Amino acid sequence: MLTERSRLQSLLHRASEGLSKAKPYHLFEHLIANILVLLISFIVVVALYKLGEDVLSLLVSRAFDPLKHETFQTVFGGIMTLLIAMEFKHSILVVTKRQQNIIQVKTVILVSMLALARKFIILDIHALEAAKIASLALALVALGAVYWLMRERDAWNMEHGRQEEG
Repeated sequence: MLTERSRLQSLLHRASEGLSKAKPYHLFEHLIANILVLLISFIVVVALYKLGEDVLSLLVSRAFDPLKHETFQTVFGGIMTLLIAMEFKHSILVVTKRQQNIIQVKTVILVSMLALARKFIILDIHALEAAKIASLALALVALGAVYWLMRERDAWNMEHGRQEEG
C-alpha cells in the first residue's frame, strides 16, 4: 500500500514537473493532438458502424457476393477508409505520448500511399480516362520513391551516428 502510494506520488510529481517545464506551445500542441485523436476516434467508430450496417444489409438482401466487383469495391473501400483513419490517429497518438514532437513526414507519405491504394481499389477503370489512371500511378510511384529515399537517409544517418532530421 505504501509503495503504491509513493509510486503514485512520484508519478504525479513527475507529471507536474513536466507540465511546469513544458513550453506553452507544446501544451497547445498536446491539447490539439488529443482533440484530434478524439475526433478521429469518433469518425472511426461511426465509419465502422456504417460499414457494418452496409455489409449486414448486403447479407440480408443476399446481394453480398465478394466476387462481384461493385461489392468488393464498396466493402474494401470502407475497410481501407477505416485503416487510413486509424493510421492518422496512430500518428497523432505518437505526438500525445511525446515520442516525437511533430507528425513525421514518412507517416504522412505512408498514409498518402494508403489513400492512393484505396483509390485504386474503388476505381472504376471503365469510367476513368487512361491519363488519370496513369497520373495516379505516377503519384504512387513518386511517393514510394520519396519514402524509399527517406528510409535510405535514415539508415545512412543511423550508420554514421547522426540524428534523424525529421
